[in-house]
Order: sequence, then C-alpha cells, then structure tokens
Amino acid sequence: MRMRRLAEGLAWPEGPAVLPDGRIAFVETYRSQVSVYEAGQPVRRLAYTGGGPNATVTGPDGALYVTQNGGVVGPWRAEDTRPPSIQRIDPSGTVEELVTEVSGVKLAAPNDLVFGADGRLYFTDPGGPFDPEHRPDPGHVFAVTLDGAGEVIAGLPPVYPNGIAAEPDGSIVWAESYTRVLRRRRPDGRVREVHRFADEAAVPDGFKIAPDGRFYVATVTSGGVHILTADGDPAGFVPTGTTPTNCAIDGSSLIVTDGGRPGDTEAATYGGALWLVEDLLAAVSG
Repeated sequence: MRMRRLAEGLAWPEGPAVLPDGRIAFVETYRSQVSVYEAGQPVRRLAYTGGGPNATVTGPDGALYVTQNGGVVGPWRAEDTRPPSIQRIDPSGTVEELVTEVSGVKLAAPNDLVFGADGRLYFTDPGGPFDPEHRPDPGHVFAVTLDGAGEVIAGLPPVYPNGIAAEPDGSIVWAESYTRVLRRRRPDGRVREVHRFADEAAVPDGFKIAPDGRFYVATVTSGGVHILTADGDPAGFVPTGTTPTNCAIDGSSLIVTDGGRPGDTEAATYGGALWLVEDLLAAVSG
C-alpha cells in the first residue's frame, strides 16, 4: 500500500469518478467546474457548471451527472449562481439541468449521488440555508430516472444527509454527517442504522462500497478514511490528507479528494488535493 498525491492547488475538490478511459473526474466547488486528472498532464477543466458543484458520477449513458448546490458552501458564495439541481454533462462538455424539483419538492442543495441497481439516480439533499451543524431544515433522499421522473425515497429530520452509495441488492446507504451515522434503506423500504461513529471528530462525508461490501468513509474532521465491514463493524483507518471529502474505487486502489484547510476560498490559498492510495483494497481484504 502506497499513498501518492496526484494533484494539488485544487479548489475544494469532491465527488471523484473514474472515467472509462482511466481519467479521474471530480468537482472543484470553488471554481464552479468539473475538472479532470490524467496521468502526466496538468489538471484541466472538463466542464463549467456555474454555482457550486458538489459531486459527480458517470451515468449508463456515458454522461456525467452532477449535484449542483446552487453556489453556497458555508460562508462562500459563487459569483455565478445556479438553481439547486442535478446537472447532466454530455461527452462534448455541454451542461444541462435534469431536475430542480422532485415530486413537488424543490431542491435546496443537492450533495452526493449514485446510480442504483435499478438504474435510477439517487441523491441526497441536506436542505438549506447553510448552517450544517445547527440547521433547522429537514433533509431528503431522492431517486430520479434519466428522463427526470422521480420520488422522495426518505424525508429526514435535520441530520444533514451527505454521502450516498448503492449496494448490488438494491439497498441504498447514506451518511448523516452531524449525527455521525450511516443508514441503509433496503429495497422493501426498511431503514436501519449501519454504523454510528463514536468519535466526535469522525464526521462522515462521502464514501464508497467495495465489491466485498466494505465501506470506505471519508471523515472530514479526522484527516482520513474509516473502513467498515458490510455489517458496519470498524475494520481500519487510513490517514489521507487534511480534509478528506469523498473517494472513489479504482480496481484495488482508493482515490481520495482532500478539501485542504476549511476556509481556503481564495484562489491564492486553494489547498485541495487529489490522493491515490494504491492497493489499499487488496491490503485490507488480504
């Protein structure tokens, strides 16, 4: 297992996705764009989204889908705001809105997203205004088809639903950051707690589920990634950068986006990074 920093100077990177050709796409929230890393090349803009893109995922149609929070992260405000939405980026880089509301519920600040076993796009929305630790607003988990039809999967109290991932049996798992919980929704609608982080410093953000069922959870205040079994039992911890925001699995390796120091919202001080933890999954399963 070896950790390498692939890129630095990033503007609050989140939500990485490995493209079919091996490149790594990720959002840079403070630059209002989706960027791409390619080995041996400088990071470049893939598409300008405006607002505040929060995560991206590759769709079955070859497009990228992006959670667009509108342009608000804590005290930061985008110069070029957008309606909170799910955006679609086609292979040419053209950006369009897929949905701005679902089942009559107007989107407030979509956060993370994943395609489920049924082909639908699932995403979290923690609500607004942005006061994540003391917010009064309820959150939601939504599901939409690629034509924009959708439903509310879960209406939640103010627990800040954040990262989300899908399991092969159709279950959906999401993180609730400020109560430090992972929850699983079974296909029959039953919702159960998977894991509760006892350490107040372990605030779960984005996460991924490995083929063996293990969870790799970026915890933004711990400086690393927590590893859990499929049943939610602790299975390890890997230090990765300053403020791990999300991750992606690439074979036996883990890609981690690191926001850098919170509050670095000016171009001169952008401290975000992209990390590769080589052969981590092989080391854990071995």
